[in-house]
Amino acid sequence: MPSKRILFISNGHGEDNHTSHVIQTLRELSPSIEMAAMPIVGEGKAYRSLDIPIIGPTQTMPSGGFFYMKRLYLLKDFQSGLIGLTWRQLQAVLQYAPNCDLVMATGDFISQTFAYLTKRPFVSFISCLSALYEGRLRINPLLWHDLNSSRCLTVFTRDSYTAFDLQRQGITKAQFGGIPALDRLVPTGVDLQLKPEVPTIALLPGSRMPEAARNFCLQLQLVVEIAKVMPESGLQFRAALVPNLMAELDDIAKSEGWQLNQGVLTYSLAGSSAEESPLVEVKCYSNAFSDILYYSTLVIGMAGLAVDLAVAIGKPIIQIPGQGPQFTYAFAEAQTRLLGINAQTIGTGPATPDTLKQAALRLVETLQDADYLAQCQKNGPERFGPSGASQRIASFILKSLGEIE
Repeated sequence: MPSKRILFISNGHGEDNHTSHVIQTLRELSPSIEMAAMPIVGEGKAYRSLDIPIIGPTQTMPSGGFFYMKRLYLLKDFQSGLIGLTWRQLQAVLQYAPNCDLVMATGDFISQTFAYLTKRPFVSFISCLSALYEGRLRINPLLWHDLNSSRCLTVFTRDSYTAFDLQRQGITKAQFGGIPALDRLVPTGVDLQLKPEVPTIALLPGSRMPEAARNFCLQLQLVVEIAKVMPESGLQFRAALVPNLMAELDDIAKSEGWQLNQGVLTYSLAGSSAEESPLVEVKCYSNAFSDILYYSTLVIGMAGLAVDLAVAIGKPIIQIPGQGPQFTYAFAEAQTRLLGINAQTIGTGPATPDTLKQAALRLVETLQDADYLAQCQKNGPERFGPSGASQRIASFILKSLGEIE
């Protein structure tokens, strides 16, 4: 009996990440299934790391896929060949799909329409859409048509409220999926050199360069302000960085007035003698995301999916807007609506020195508010539901393929 073949289509870095966890679970449950992917945004690093064949052209655009944040970004994407690239990707999908038993589309109407046009049965995961933003999910007519077609076998959502909202609107096939990455968010045993009695602050500047580097510079400036106002008990800071950002730490340290020694950044006030202890230090890791998130007391977040995961396990978030293209005030404000009480956004534009001072005070106040911290631990898991998303989605796929009953 020939092995079954699945094509995964996704339009976004977070969407690639979601899908990669489903792929890993499928491999565990049914190793014989053949899988290929078409990432519409970026290079598809999440697929490449799993050795999943990519069937069409890929290219990183100036917007990084976040052109909806600013029309100027969309114009730059057009100038970089966005329309031609998307057309070639669609042609690759239409050429490959007839040999597939099933298509899975993760993302908004672009990936869903690609899947619909293959004329193959497809599973939809609208991971980037949520009714939590406005209380009701407003779906454009094209996406509504795709999701209501007989080719669409089911519509998975990231949160249960959105599944309920879609069912109420008439898409009865909608069901709760969850956040696939949450299934593998477990400590790996990296030694973070933590003092158990001291609150731990996680720094998440994002993963896309060069924006992540700019975000991390802002976070280091915030850390200095926090150190100036924090009571004597102090804090410990741990940064979860992508390897490309780790490689730039020396340049970042020099530009921001920090010292770097074996992945540890230290900051001393002007005029301090060499014998005096530094004002604050930040220990940086490129292999400890799960550990840092799990053991953190609070997160300074300038990211998308990474912050969602932090909230899902009950962590409070302090957000400061950056220059973008992703983590602008508009994105941070939308995140606040998605994440509920766990997320606090300071400022209404790119962070200024005054914004950082306000954020430092807010962080200290937050750590001292036991009632609020307890509410965050309850709200996050309730908002995003239990783990097991990759298992739920993979099991549905295998049942649709007749691989399991």
